[in-house]
Amino acid sequence: MEVYEELSKVVRAVYKDGVLKLLEPVELKEGEEVFVRLERYEDRVKRLRKYRGILGKASREEIEELLLEAEFERL
Repeated sequence: MEVYEELSKVVRAVYKDGVLKLLEPVELKEGEEVFVRLERYEDRVKRLRKYRGILGKASREEIEELLLEAEFERL
């Protein structure tokens, strides 16, 4: 029986010479397929500022977690 560990993670990347290069390591098996959702850094910052105004003293990490939950609930 294979054990499935859920992985939902936001990772910053840089696009250069036609390739996205991740800026931090990820735990993936060689050849594993993933979904990639692109969002410009500036747009992410705007969303975080918007929700921080609504959620008051929520930390950046809490807001990031809420954004991820909302994004994956749509699937």
